Amino acid sequence: MIEIAASASSVPSVVFSLLALLSISIVVLLILRYFLPLRTTPAYLLVPVFFALWLPASMVLLVPIDLASSAMVDDIDARGIWLDPRALRVSWRITYWLTFALTWFILPILAEYSDSGYREPKAKVLDSLRANAQYYAIVFGSGAVGLIYVLISYRHFFKSLKSTVMALAYCWGLILAIYLMGHGLVSIPRRLFRNANISGRLRRIQSHAPRVYEKMDDAEMDLEDLELQVAELSRRKGGSASLFEDWIEELVDMVNLPESQPGRASVVRGSGNQSPLPNVITEKYLAELTRRLVRAKHARSRYVSEWNLLLQDAVKTQAILDSAASKKLDFGNASPNAGFWERHSVFTPYTRFLFHYHLAPYLQIGLAGTLSLASICIVWSEVVKGLFPQLSVIRYSVIHHQVASKGQVGFAGQVIAALWMVYMCAAALISITEVKVWRGRALVRRNTAPESAFWYASQVARLSVPLTYNFMTFLGAIYRDTVFYDFLGQLIDLTPLGERFDYLFPMFILLPICATLFGLYGKTRRALGFNVDVLADEDDDDTNEHGATLGTGTWREGRDLIERELNGTSAAIRSRRADITGSGGRGAPVLSIPRAGRRDNNHTTGGPTTPFGTSPTAGSAAAAGPSSGRPQANTSARRVGRAPAGALDEADDDNFFDSLGHRLKNTIDTLDTPKWLQDIGQGIKKPKWMGGDDSRGGGSSSSSTGRGGGSDVRRWFGGAGGEGRIRL
Repeated sequence: MIEIAASASSVPSVVFSLLALLSISIVVLLILRYFLPLRTTPAYLLVPVFFALWLPASMVLLVPIDLASSAMVDDIDARGIWLDPRALRVSWRITYWLTFALTWFILPILAEYSDSGYREPKAKVLDSLRANAQYYAIVFGSGAVGLIYVLISYRHFFKSLKSTVMALAYCWGLILAIYLMGHGLVSIPRRLFRNANISGRLRRIQSHAPRVYEKMDDAEMDLEDLELQVAELSRRKGGSASLFEDWIEELVDMVNLPESQPGRASVVRGSGNQSPLPNVITEKYLAELTRRLVRAKHARSRYVSEWNLLLQDAVKTQAILDSAASKKLDFGNASPNAGFWERHSVFTPYTRFLFHYHLAPYLQIGLAGTLSLASICIVWSEVVKGLFPQLSVIRYSVIHHQVASKGQVGFAGQVIAALWMVYMCAAALISITEVKVWRGRALVRRNTAPESAFWYASQVARLSVPLTYNFMTFLGAIYRDTVFYDFLGQLIDLTPLGERFDYLFPMFILLPICATLFGLYGKTRRALGFNVDVLADEDDDDTNEHGATLGTGTWREGRDLIERELNGTSAAIRSRRADITGSGGRGAPVLSIPRAGRRDNNHTTGGPTTPFGTSPTAGSAAAAGPSSGRPQANTSARRVGRAPAGALDEADDDNFFDSLGHRLKNTIDTLDTPKWLQDIGQGIKKPKWMGGDDSRGGGSSSSSTGRGGGSDVRRWFGGAGGEGRIRL
C-alpha cells in the first residue's frame, strides 16, 4: 500500500516534468528560429543543434528533481517535484551520453562537413574526418595517459576506462566553464550598470561604430576579391577547367556577379591584371575557393547585421535623450523584421518617455545590483566549498528544511536552485559570444553560418555537465545521495587526484574575475604587443583592434559615420569606391556605405531609411540635419589626422589635466628661439677648403650650391653639383 500511495503521489510530479520539458522544447525552437531559418535549414543541422541545446536545458530541470527525490525522509509531500530513482537514472544516462556524443563526435564532424567546400557528400565526410584527425589524436593521447594512471590506481580495466573517459571530459569542460563563468559573472552586472547611463551608452555606441564599419568594409572587399576570382575562373573554357564546368557554374551562380554587379563584369573582362588562378585547376583548389567564398559571404552578413543593429541602438538611444525636452518618445514605425513586442506596444509617447528615460535606468541598476550579489555568492561558494562547506551561501538558499539531521529540498528550494543554475550557465554562455574565435564565428539573426551554429551548440553541450555537477557540490553532503553523483560523481572521485581537482580547481575562478574586473586583458595586450583579443574587454573601449589608444575624436568619427548612413549621403562615395576597386587596386581606404545588395531585403535604395523603417528624422536628433554641416568623418577607423577644430565642440571630454597638458604643449611649441642661442656657432668660421666665405660671415653656403664658390663635395669626384650625379 505504501508503494502504491508513493507511486500515485508522483503522478503530479511526472505531469509537471512533462509540461516543463515541453516548455523547454518551445523555448529552444524559438531560439533556433531567431538564429536560423527553420524552413530552409537542412535536417542534419537542425536536429543535432536542437538536441545540443535541449539536453543542457533539461539538466536545469533534472538537478532540482534529483535533489528533492534523494531526500529520503518520511514527509514525501515536502519534497516538491520528485521522481522515482530508476526513472532519474535512465534520464541521466540518456542525457549524459547523448551530450557526450554530441560534444566530442557528432557536432565537430558535422561542423567540418558543413564547412567543407567539396560537392559530393563522400568527399565532404572524408574532408571532415581529415580535419578532425589531429584533434582526435590529441584527445585520445591524453585519454591514454589518464587511463594508465587510473588503471594503476584502481586495477579494474572496465571501470578504469569508463572513469577515465568521463573524468577527462569533465575536467576539460570544468576548466573552460570556470574561466568563462568567471568572466561572465563580472561582465553581466557591469554591462547593466553602464547601460543605465543613457548618454554614456550612446557614447560607447558611437565609439564602436568606426571599428564595426571598418570590419564590414574589409569583409565587403574580401568578398569582392573572391567574386573577381570566380569571374576570372568562369572565362576559362579549355584545359583543366573544362573538367569542372558544372562546379564553376555553381560558383558563378553563388556570387551572381553579372546580375548584381553588371558594371563589375565589364571591369573584370577589361582588366589587364595578372590572373591569380593557378595554371592547373584541381578539385582541391575549387573546394578551397568554395569554402573561402561561403565564409566571406557569411562574414559580410555578420558585419552588416552588426552594423544595422548598431544603427538601431544609436537611433533609439538618441531618441531617448532627445525626448527629455518634449517629454514624448516615439520610435516611429517598426521595421518588418521587428519582433512582436516592437510592433505592438501599450505605451503612449508620454508613458514610453517615462519608462525609457526614468524607470528603465533604475530597473537596470536594481537588476545589476542583484546580479552582483549573486556573483559574489557564487564566487564565495566556489572558494569555501572545499574547506568550509557549511559557509556556502547557495547551500542555505536551496536547503530550507532540516529533517532528521539531513537536508531536504522543497519546491521553493528547487526554484531557487534552477535560478542559480540558469545564471551560472548564462554567465558562461554570454562569455562565449564575447570570445574572439578564429574563422569569424558569430551568431547572426536568421543567417547564422552552419559551421558557427555547430560550434556554438558544441560549446553549450560541453559546458552543461561541468556546470551542473559544480553547482551540486555547493550543497554540502546532500549531493552525495543524488542519482547524478552515483552516476558521475563517484567516477570523478575514483582517484585522489580527481577529487582534489574537483574541489581545488574552482578556486581559480578568481583569476578571470580579477582580469575582467581590473581590465587586465587590454593592459596585458598593450604591454606585450599582441594584436589578438581573447576576450572582449569592456574597459578597453578607448582602444582600437590593434591595442593602440585612440584619441577623444573616435566617438566623433562614429557619430559622423552614423549620421552619414542615416542621411543617405554616400551614393557618390560608393560610385567613387567602385571606380577605385575596379581600376586594379584597392587604393586608399575610402568611406562607403554597403550596396543595397548586401543589406537586408527590407532596405531599398529609393531613399534614406533608418533601421526602424522610418525617415532618419523620426524621433532622432542624430539625423536632424544634413551631414554637410559637420566635418566629414575619417575614411576609416584608423586615425589619419586630428579632427578639425570645428568638430571639437564638446569640451566635456577633456578633464582639467588634459586641458592643462594641451595648453602647456601649445605654449612651448610657439616659443621663439632666444637670440643668444641663435648666435652660438656664428663665430666659428669654416676653412676655405670646406667652402667657407669670410665675407658671408661664416654662414652656411648651401645657397651657393652649383656655383663657383659653392661647397659641394661631389665636385671632388668630377660631378656637377647642381645635377646631383657622381662621376666615377
